[in-house]
Amino acid sequence: MTDTSISADHPEPLWIQAVNLIKEQISTGALKPGSRLPPERELCERLGISRVTLRKALTTLVEEGALSSSHGRGWYVSASVTAREWPNSLESFTETAGRMGLAPSSTVLRQEVVPADLDQAEHLSIAPGTPLFVLERVRLLNEVPIALDLTQVPAEFVPGIAEADFRTGSLYDHLVAANLDPVKADATVEAREADDYLAEHLLLEVGKPVLVMRQLVFSPTDRPLFSSVVRYRGDRYRLRTYFLRSAPSRPSWGLR
Repeated sequence: MTDTSISADHPEPLWIQAVNLIKEQISTGALKPGSRLPPERELCERLGISRVTLRKALTTLVEEGALSSSHGRGWYVSASVTAREWPNSLESFTETAGRMGLAPSSTVLRQEVVPADLDQAEHLSIAPGTPLFVLERVRLLNEVPIALDLTQVPAEFVPGIAEADFRTGSLYDHLVAANLDPVKADATVEAREADDYLAEHLLLEVGKPVLVMRQLVFSPTDRPLFSSVVRYRGDRYRLRTYFLRSAPSRPSWGLR
């Protein structure tokens, strides 16, 4: 494990910084599957954190399946590391799959250009009737259905996009190639029950839980690039995030 340190001035808690740093070391190969982590005392010195903070980070990584522990022997990188959670950062389905070491693919259900209706136009800040590329796919990891993805993007952004092969292709790659980098998204996630259509394509029973994520994705200039509604199987999706409490306001003292 390479030497590094953690910043007390960073907005993330120290233990989350430690979790992310160790994950990065695993993903880049600096920590190999099956390898033993340095002793806790040495890790604390390298990271600049207390043993209590380190233990919280290591325990979290064990719960996520990235590490395993052996009493009296130390902490080990899992022989087969599989991320069990989607990130709380913006990345494409293909990028997520690559990070997880899984093979992404798609079954394309709909791929066409249609005139934007009033609601679509307002949502994407375009004129009604603007040609809109609509792409609906079943997203798979290692050939297992994970989600149903409906995406809408103004066709003018990426000429020729309607003819692209999205069985294995990435929409993000096409946008980046057109110099339209997705940098942020407004998103909501809510629980719903699978209807007949979802149950058929995600191999679920009707009424089983699904998690619905609605996103509006923006360029660096705050221009809406595309909207998407992704319905994930509830048993195969978990989003991990954290919350920071802002410092309470304090009374000011002085002459008035």
